[in-house]
Amino acid sequence: MALPRILAIHAHPDDVELQCAGTLFRLKQLGCPITIVTMTPGDLGSAELSSEEIAAVRRQEARKGADLLGADYMCLEFRDLSIVVDNDGRRRVTEAIRKSRPDIVITAPPVDYMSDHEFTSRLVRDACFSASAPLYKTEQWDPASALDRIPHLYYVDPISGIDWYGRPIPATFIVDVSDQIEQKLAMLACHESQRAWLRRQHGLDEYLDGCRRWSAERGASIGVAYGEGFTQHSGHPYPHSGLLQELLNAAILET
Repeated sequence: MALPRILAIHAHPDDVELQCAGTLFRLKQLGCPITIVTMTPGDLGSAELSSEEIAAVRRQEARKGADLLGADYMCLEFRDLSIVVDNDGRRRVTEAIRKSRPDIVITAPPVDYMSDHEFTSRLVRDACFSASAPLYKTEQWDPASALDRIPHLYYVDPISGIDWYGRPIPATFIVDVSDQIEQKLAMLACHESQRAWLRRQHGLDEYLDGCRRWSAERGASIGVAYGEGFTQHSGHPYPHSGLLQELLNAAILET
């Protein structure tokens, strides 16, 4: 039986690294083919460079991180702070899903601290559904064929694991990434441009240390050194079987 194909799609370069890179390294060790997609090239992520200049830097950083993992990478070329839920966006994301042919899709959570993340989540949810509808046309050049079925869909944690009001959003299961934490941080470190940006915009001067601390907090909830939290989308008609959980022997949290 072929190992499942994995698609990790989030809004910006470094979002996948922050939220689920350890899990991706575990999946890669199993032999799963992996594609990473960013909605934007991070074109507003600088106070010094132009949008075109920082976008070029961040695409290169994203490819470097994907290379560390041994994953394919593509950018859908939305613009920062301009992702919206409309038919054009739905078609573009559907085409990306059809081209990567995933069995498992990992994406942004429905509730997070910024609209790019939340609208990415909504577009990916919709596109997982429409990707298997043969009559849904993406209007893209050389379009891929429809999927045979809706893929399994999973959401990563929101940043800091909280909603708009600072209230915790619990994960439904945790993947132990204790043995992958250094690989996760090495992949995140490929995004060198973002340390200065986050220091200025978010008041953070600890890009890697903050990621390590959150991974440690998630890990502590299941008694391991480091973890990553996920929630499966189980609404009709998405798959309900726990494919990702079973692959990685994840710890299911009590609800």
